[in-house]
Amino acid sequence: MAAVLARWHRGRCGRPLRGNIGPTALLIVLFVLLPASMLACSLPGSGQGSALSTPTAVTEGNGFGSAANHVHSLLALPPHVLLLATHYGLFRSEDGGQHWQEVAGGQGQLMEDLMTYSLTVSPLDSQRLYVLTYPNVSNARGTPGLYMSKDQGRTWQLMASSASLTRTTIFLAVAGNDSPNEVYIYLSERQEYGLLVSHDGGSHFRETGKLPFSVISGLLPLPGAPGHLLVYSSAGMALSSDGGLHWQLIAGIHGGIFDATTAGPNQPIYASGDAGMYISRDGGRTFTPSTPGTSARSFFLLTSLVAAPSNPHILYGKTATTIYRSTDGGQSWVSLPMISGNLSELAVDPLNPFQLYLSLSYPTEVYVLSGQGNGAHWQSLTPAST
Repeated sequence: MAAVLARWHRGRCGRPLRGNIGPTALLIVLFVLLPASMLACSLPGSGQGSALSTPTAVTEGNGFGSAANHVHSLLALPPHVLLLATHYGLFRSEDGGQHWQEVAGGQGQLMEDLMTYSLTVSPLDSQRLYVLTYPNVSNARGTPGLYMSKDQGRTWQLMASSASLTRTTIFLAVAGNDSPNEVYIYLSERQEYGLLVSHDGGSHFRETGKLPFSVISGLLPLPGAPGHLLVYSSAGMALSSDGGLHWQLIAGIHGGIFDATTAGPNQPIYASGDAGMYISRDGGRTFTPSTPGTSARSFFLLTSLVAAPSNPHILYGKTATTIYRSTDGGQSWVSLPMISGNLSELAVDPLNPFQLYLSLSYPTEVYVLSGQGNGAHWQSLTPAST
């Protein structure tokens, strides 16, 4: 298990990540089969980056809840909206994290007693969001399933209950690239036939084609290319150009893929995995290896990867202990200021490519990195206990 946690250290206990009984598949088993009272999504290790700035880690609860709370998803949306999906509550900020409001999951709220995870935004409409839920206690008051927001997370509505789609839970939700009403979900119990799509915001779903992998790690609908999807797993990566009806395995991928990202339409696509980093400049048809300007051994563990929406050459990646930045499309990397705590999710400001948001888990905290070089520093956006 130590090796499993070392390979996958992203804090996304709600997402099916990895495949064929790989590291994330084991985490999924823990997530789904353990009783809700035992769900912990453990994140071992503390940050050890370059010592430019070291905030003091919080050891007790805060405005995000108790020290047991942890993060499943983080989104940064224009102009200054942040969304934080946690084990205990869905939080929203309209001013870049200066003030936060719990919009769902709390006592008396929609999604009461439900964790929120797999938070996703439509690439066609930043107002349209989807999120998955799962009980965090026995006898939860809320209804587990897929929820949708049309107002950038201010309000939500249940679109499909988990019970109507699966005997267990929905592992993954991803907003599609055909319309804001398109959303994909993945049901791992159905293996190669587990990818479903809805074209009406989640009210009705139908099967796509047979997947090339029995368990998937993630799905990336390519912005500006309706029907073009990348799916990745511990066994490689594949491309579909017809909304998932047919898939073509991508040659030259060695081992599994941890994450894939792109800044927007007609931009390079980046993927990180067992053998390092790959880049595609032809819409995902082919990928070529990239040799990063850092320790290859460390780079192989770059399990989280995000591209800056306003600059396709600026990337951020995360290992179990360190966060890196690249300003040349992944050709070279520098470590960012050290921060103590359990590194969780990354999100880049949609307008400022050098402004990075980071969430920590156990307890839940949020920081923003501003500046470059020796002036780079972390600033806490974590609300105080009330």
